[in-house]
Amino acid sequence: MKNLLKTWHGAKPQQPAPPGDDAAHRLAVFEDIERGHSGWFWATDASGCLTYISPAACERFGLTPEMLIGQPFTSLFETDPENPGERSDRPLQFLLGTHTRIADVTVRLVPDRCAPGTRRAWWALSGQPKIDVAKPGTDGAFHGYRGSARDITVEYERRIEDSRLAEFDSLTGLANRHRITRRFDSVLAAFRGTLRPATLMMLDLDRFKHVNDTLGHPAGDELLRQVAQRLTRVVGSAGEIGRLGGDEFQILLADQEDRGKLGELADRIIGLISQPYSIDDNHVVIGVSIGMAIAPFDGTEREDIVRAADLALYAAKHGGRGQFRFYSSDLKDEKEERRLLEEALREAIASVDGSDDSWDDPQLGMVYQPVVRTDDHAVVGFEALMRWEHPQRGAIPPSVFIPVAEDTGMILQLGAWALRQAVRDAALWPHPLRVAVNVSAVQFAHPDFPGIVSDVLDASGLDPDRLELELTESVFMGDGEVTDGAFKALKSLGVRLALDDFGTGYSSLSYLRAAPFDKLKVDRSFVESCTLSDQNSAKIIAAIIGLADALGMETTVEGVEAFDQRDVVCAKGARFIQGYLYSPPLEQAVLLQRMAAGELRIPPDGPQRHRPERRSVYRRIGVIHEDHRYEALLRNLSATGAGIEGLVGVPVGTSLVLDLGAGQLAVVTVSRSEDATIGVEFETPLVSDGAGGLVTRYRASPYALATAARMASSSTPQFLEVEVRKRA
Repeated sequence: MKNLLKTWHGAKPQQPAPPGDDAAHRLAVFEDIERGHSGWFWATDASGCLTYISPAACERFGLTPEMLIGQPFTSLFETDPENPGERSDRPLQFLLGTHTRIADVTVRLVPDRCAPGTRRAWWALSGQPKIDVAKPGTDGAFHGYRGSARDITVEYERRIEDSRLAEFDSLTGLANRHRITRRFDSVLAAFRGTLRPATLMMLDLDRFKHVNDTLGHPAGDELLRQVAQRLTRVVGSAGEIGRLGGDEFQILLADQEDRGKLGELADRIIGLISQPYSIDDNHVVIGVSIGMAIAPFDGTEREDIVRAADLALYAAKHGGRGQFRFYSSDLKDEKEERRLLEEALREAIASVDGSDDSWDDPQLGMVYQPVVRTDDHAVVGFEALMRWEHPQRGAIPPSVFIPVAEDTGMILQLGAWALRQAVRDAALWPHPLRVAVNVSAVQFAHPDFPGIVSDVLDASGLDPDRLELELTESVFMGDGEVTDGAFKALKSLGVRLALDDFGTGYSSLSYLRAAPFDKLKVDRSFVESCTLSDQNSAKIIAAIIGLADALGMETTVEGVEAFDQRDVVCAKGARFIQGYLYSPPLEQAVLLQRMAAGELRIPPDGPQRHRPERRSVYRRIGVIHEDHRYEALLRNLSATGAGIEGLVGVPVGTSLVLDLGAGQLAVVTVSRSEDATIGVEFETPLVSDGAGGLVTRYRASPYALATAARMASSSTPQFLEVEVRKRA
């Protein structure tokens, strides 16, 4: 080694340095450094192979010098493969190939070169090329590199950890706000020129605050960790997940615009997040709401996409929670609409609860849908359903105003009124039929609820056995002792309990074991698809009915609207059915009239086959045929077809393109044509927008739409376009 060092420093080996010579002093310093493990030295020949490495370095790697000497130097080391940001723009091999000085290049020994069990170490390499002094006008001869290295493992890993903390959420390990924002900016920048799509999902957990308030912040933190794990499981490598803080999350999906697939992913996320959690021996159930916006259709800048996704999330949360929404321009006034709806609901409650005598025309009312026995079509009871008829807005569905009532606390007043009204009406029926009343989880959790039920029964004189309270699994999300106490108090009154929407939750069997239910209600979502061969709905219906029979409970199947659905559910053992095939909900006056006439049997009457619901609409759309654009009126719409008015002379079988607005183009084929009315079938079915509406899977860019409009303006029409006015 001494001979090598003397050669390195230009000394002649055969001539020992005199005492006090600088070369001897440098040699001593060199040996002290190596022995102290504060650094090590290396040298290569002109071909880049290792000719010397400090023994201390070999010890650190668990190797011997013989295992490394003669190996290509650049084959022994690598930059950090897990942190691309630490890599030099120019690799070590290139740097050494320039025959110039290198300084503090971070490397580690390639893992398969290390001895087993050796701890990973990081080094900063520096080196100087060994070049002979050249004759004038010529290049000097290159003899290799001489260099040093220092161990930077501690500071490097600390820097990596600091970088990780700056980029990732310390609680969940997901990307933090800073990283997800930077990633979104980079995706948009890369895609902006090509207008390639990117989707942003905004997620907000439902009922998370309740967990924090009842179980404490440590339980809330553990819940967030488990949520992050579930999100990672369902999203996988399809996107990047970030936690913005609190219970807010984002998911970035590059190159994704198919709203069918996005809706399916959102449904899977909602389903998985809504499954129960076990935290400190506590049973916890939460939900999640999702808003989605897609670039470039909903904006091209990050701020615009985030704002659009946030508006969609707001609509999802206040449309019933546990739902997803796509952004649309209609959501711009959602917050103001919410405020107006709250004010209108307060007025509606005041119109019926007796606190304001100025109301002559109550806005709220109750209607009653019959429950029919399948073997003889006899009516065995009714479900009480709330209706709100606003003076200006018209009918407002419960799916819209019930979540508002729950969020604002008005559900207590609203639910108490509904219970009083239903029981009062049932007491006037000349036949002792049961009445079922829906109870909100917020109502049920109130400590006064059993007392309210008792007071209502006493005031009306109704037999408690004729009152059936319909509950959903959300009643189990509160305090277990309070829930058990409410069940005992209600059963002591003699009322019946039914578990509504059965089969849509994730732990129903545990509920059945713990709660004294008298009836299960099969959710209508299973009935809607029970006639389809590629669905398991019919099997699920059979399993629910069999389970109820084994537990000594009744079963009612909801939402039966066609004979083919009735045939399936009856074949699976259904004894009680509720749905439009038998009767829509009826007002109290109609019920009293029918009961007085002894009309207590309702034969089924409806379509033979169930088809996807076709919604009545009134909307101007564009119809494109061979480069010409027509204006027409959309009258009805389903996932598979539509009815259109305004075009005359369109043959059956004609292929058209519908411009449904907001970049939505749908290819259709005319299946029916009569006068100015045509029926069309979609080549690709529409998909749910999460709010009960329908949208196309894909959208066309504004540029493509403008180009198509220019082409259509100059072509010759083949069909007659007529003006269609709105029907009275």
